[in-house]
Amino acid sequence: MAGREKTLEDLFQETLKDIYFAEKKILSALPKMAKAVNSEKLRTAFEKHTAETEGQVERLEQVFQMIDKPARGKTCPAIMGLVEEGQEVMKDFKESPALDAGLLSGAQAVEHYEISRYGTLIAWADQLGLRDASKLLKQTLDEEKKTDVLLTQLAEAAINASGETQAAE
Repeated sequence: MAGREKTLEDLFQETLKDIYFAEKKILSALPKMAKAVNSEKLRTAFEKHTAETEGQVERLEQVFQMIDKPARGKTCPAIMGLVEEGQEVMKDFKESPALDAGLLSGAQAVEHYEISRYGTLIAWADQLGLRDASKLLKQTLDEEKKTDVLLTQLAEAAINASGETQAAE
């Protein structure tokens, strides 16, 4: 193994491990975020995304099977940082009307990270001729994009408006 040149296939596998770790980490963070928020709509969105994320983890496990590799994650510093930020917001803004806006912002940062990762994985899967894997990854990418749109709508409608109202008082 030593000295073997790394390939796109290696990069695909490493990135797959990265997003697998990220999805599992998000799966443990989302229920805590849902419990912490004040907005019922945001709580519902987080709960819905928790269920979706479970399906995304299963899809990733199918992709690992397709490439004959064990479904294993590797620590993803980016997600660790984003989850840590969310924990700080929950602690520092616990009684604040800005709590929901902070958690929503953090959730969107996670979505954008995932959208970027899945887009890349799809391109590489296509290049490697992994058509079935690419289809599964596209399903997840579509879900992540829909979640991002929903979070944006929630932010523009309720969360930002309530933040402005409180600032004006």
